[in-house]
Amino acid sequence: MTTIALFLFYFLTPFLILFLCKKSKTIKKIGAIIIAYLTGILFGNIGIIPRASDAFRNLLSGKTFINEVEALELYEQGVLKQSDLLLNQISSIQDLIMTIVIPLSIPLLLFSLNIKSSINTLKKSLFSTFIAILSLVICVVTGFFFFRHSIPEAWKVSGMMMGLYTGGTPNLAALGTALNVQPNLFIMTHTYDLVIGVMLLLFFITVAQRIFNIFLPHFNGKGDHKKTKDIIKESEAPDNLLENFSRKNSWPLAKAFGLSVLIFGIGGGLSMLLPSEYQMAVVILTITALGIIAALIPGVNKIEKTFELGMYFILVFSLTVSSMADLRTIFHIELFDLFLYVLLAVMGSMLVHLIFSAIFKIDTDTTIITITALSMSPPFVPVVAGALKNKEIIVSGITIGVFGYAIGNFLGVFFAYLLKSL
Repeated sequence: MTTIALFLFYFLTPFLILFLCKKSKTIKKIGAIIIAYLTGILFGNIGIIPRASDAFRNLLSGKTFINEVEALELYEQGVLKQSDLLLNQISSIQDLIMTIVIPLSIPLLLFSLNIKSSINTLKKSLFSTFIAILSLVICVVTGFFFFRHSIPEAWKVSGMMMGLYTGGTPNLAALGTALNVQPNLFIMTHTYDLVIGVMLLLFFITVAQRIFNIFLPHFNGKGDHKKTKDIIKESEAPDNLLENFSRKNSWPLAKAFGLSVLIFGIGGGLSMLLPSEYQMAVVILTITALGIIAALIPGVNKIEKTFELGMYFILVFSLTVSSMADLRTIFHIELFDLFLYVLLAVMGSMLVHLIFSAIFKIDTDTTIITITALSMSPPFVPVVAGALKNKEIIVSGITIGVFGYAIGNFLGVFFAYLLKSL
């Protein structure tokens, strides 16, 4: 019953949000993604989803959930509580949904893409990526020397954050194992990252663009950025999914969805041939490459509403991932210096990046999507790109994110042992 209820909530609530956006100009102005994110945070923090016990948190060690059989055995032994079993079931469903919707959404978001324009955007993003990594190195190294005596094994935390903010949570988990980080230290680092990440993502999808535009150049793609009314309207997806929807465009859209499923299947199949640590990168790379190839086919590129349907799945993802954020941890900070270090790595590197962007005249959207891709990983790129109403930055953002996956572990281990030796 819990499984059915959760699936209904996560997949039907976005339709309700879209309906409200269609009926209310005020809600549409706020944006469907922001509404979905706020709804998820509310759902996850009003007591519907139970909070993990300390024993369960220690067992997770960075994982979303544990095997159901193992959880039942631990419950019978008195290690876990009844609420932990429910939370474990909910977490497994949330993880499944996120695993499905992002690979399905990326091809749909790319099908209607102007490939030439996106390549121009990617060229600009390469320098922004270098700046982002340099900014992170400056803040992580500075923070290490400031907190090295107040945070246990600070060099390991530094290594984890180098990997985390270039490749995302998969790199954090890998580095936690590679550096033999104590479970509690790993959990607290990951928890503070989640809390700060929620706030940063909310900032990016709400007011960041308007604030950054004050002192950074506006994105214009050398004159090819959303000049026509059709592109402007499409950029408002997913708000427009329910507008002008008819049987005429439903069948082509169904075929586009089928193609997206096929691409997902190919990416997933290829990833099974490789070790687990490479699987996520292979899936993302494969579906992105095949999505771009499909966009070169006129019959696919001209199908209406593909971008909007992709953004519907992004709404599902936004609702799901935001409901997993436990904001109560803000008021239960055990290692305050660790919290400050994570805050410095996230916010400090962003501020340094902004200074560099202003000096080298890198535009607002490229700056935001670079930070998003590296610090939050590729799945969040379409979320932020949709909120910025700029689909041209999706390919560059995903490419940057996958690059971050590839180098994150290397950077993390290198800087961890470098700082340990100092």
